[in-house]
Amino acid sequence: MKVCVFGAGAIGGYVGALLARAGVDVSLVARGPHGAAMRENGLTLHIGEESFTVRPTVTDDPSTLGPQDYVLLTLKAHSLPPIVDRLMPLLGPDTAVVTAINGIPWWYGYKIDGPAGGRRLDSVDPGGRIWDTIGPERAIGTVVWQAAEVEAPGVVRHGYGERMPLGEPDGSKSARAEALSKALIAAGIKSPVRPRIRDEIWMKLWGNLSFNPISALTGSTLETLARDPATRTVIARMMEEAKAVGEATGARFTVSVEDRIGMTEKVGAHRTSMLQDLEAGRPMEISALVAAVAELGRLTGLPTPTIDTVLALVSLRAKEAGCLA
Repeated sequence: MKVCVFGAGAIGGYVGALLARAGVDVSLVARGPHGAAMRENGLTLHIGEESFTVRPTVTDDPSTLGPQDYVLLTLKAHSLPPIVDRLMPLLGPDTAVVTAINGIPWWYGYKIDGPAGGRRLDSVDPGGRIWDTIGPERAIGTVVWQAAEVEAPGVVRHGYGERMPLGEPDGSKSARAEALSKALIAAGIKSPVRPRIRDEIWMKLWGNLSFNPISALTGSTLETLARDPATRTVIARMMEEAKAVGEATGARFTVSVEDRIGMTEKVGAHRTSMLQDLEAGRPMEISALVAAVAELGRLTGLPTPTIDTVLALVSLRAKEAGCLA
């Protein structure tokens, strides 16, 4: 099995290191000081009380790697459209592309019925270029519930979480999904094949959609946002609107809005990735986390007034800070 992790930062490094230790033929695509350090000194992963170093192939030129069995994309959603052409040398006739990316994925409308069925989402796939170039038939979905950080160039520290479920867009338990699941489980990652991967996508997105942009607007932590009555009300309204949209596209929600807010509150005084990106002057994940839900709302004919308002505000905040992707 040949696996290429494209965008091997924190999460990509975490997955790549575990797979490499388990004996999988792994290659990592990474740039900058982190990529250079991994090429020179290997990739070190700190996980729990354990630390180890692996030496997979690391390059900033994917054309040198050849076709893969799986390409695992661990980029942010807005980084994908500009690099589509760079992926092509990695894709053979049967290569699967695993989207380990937060938010609504570019293939979301593939193999579902209803108003979103077969639709390309301009918010995450401008002009349908990813759909037309990669092809949705290659896609395997996943949801990353882990947290990790690049502690120093070439060094990744795992924070928490082990789950990374997989799922085919059509809900089937395909041979390719099962094979990857077995490899990830053997490496120490909980990656069962789920028949309803979109349900998992929405469960994580429910929190990202609401807490992330409001944190960027207020500068507040998850705990503060959940405990403040006013922001908690806004978050709940966003979640209710998103729930209606998700259900209209076939998703099921197995917990209540209040329970989902409570799950996030328990994370504590954590600053969201969107707030961290704003403070660091990096492009913010607004399109996949917020704009895509608003776009699905339009496709399904469902109003999303609270989501639309927060989207307008956080988009302007990002634009003024030079962080609009």
